[in-house]
Amino acid sequence: MPFRKDRQLYRSFYGILGFYPRKIDLYRLALTHKSAVGNTSKGNHYNNERLEYLGDAILDAVVGDILYNHFLGKKEGFLTSVRSRMVQRETLGRLADEMGLTDLIDSNLVGQTHNSYMAGNAFEALVGAVYLDRGYEKCKWFVRNRILNKHINLDQLASNDSNYKSRFLEWCQRYHLEATFELLEETREAITLSPKFLTRICVAGIECGRGLGYSKKESHQLAAQEALARVSKNSTLRKKILIANNKPKDVNNINNTTSVCVKEEGTE
Repeated sequence: MPFRKDRQLYRSFYGILGFYPRKIDLYRLALTHKSAVGNTSKGNHYNNERLEYLGDAILDAVVGDILYNHFLGKKEGFLTSVRSRMVQRETLGRLADEMGLTDLIDSNLVGQTHNSYMAGNAFEALVGAVYLDRGYEKCKWFVRNRILNKHINLDQLASNDSNYKSRFLEWCQRYHLEATFELLEETREAITLSPKFLTRICVAGIECGRGLGYSKKESHQLAAQEALARVSKNSTLRKKILIANNKPKDVNNINNTTSVCVKEEGTE
């Protein structure tokens, strides 16, 4: 190790992972964003997108394994909700920043608007690299000992419900309303060609919220977050929705609803 040209990179990964990589090229690839390699024939393949795909699947399995044994007796819906919050893009981007992973990403992006999305992808790619380099059990060790023990409190995460889409759909079901998610626009960023999705939520034909995200899932969550805030604070909108849905008898009841109020969450 003292004589390797890339010894500093090894040490950086040791600080993040808690062990030295065996196949350093896998970890370099995990941190190579497609913007760093241009549009050459090599660049179309030499980036972290394939590792990100693999890491996404492995991370879901590892987190599900850990949650299953941590929350004994909890139902499937609860476990799925907690896992969704742990592996969502915002959480992974924050973890990448706190661990120092973001500083190692090789990219040609200018500015910070895409940083959280890119960092979250790199985190998933890193998990894919660990899996190929050391196997499933080492991935689970990494998530438990380097992520959960240092950066995430599972019990606190479980009590903090930031699944806005689920909460909005529960509100709709309470009043026998049907929400529809409509993709309004799909575009790509000029430099990275990364997709962006604009989604709106309608209830009884009335638009309640919009969300712009780097995935359809993210745009749904952001649209639901806006919709929750609007139906919580705007009694006129609530009446309008119920009248449009031909349920005027519920107007007085829905005016007293406070359970959908958006929580103040500093990290969201």
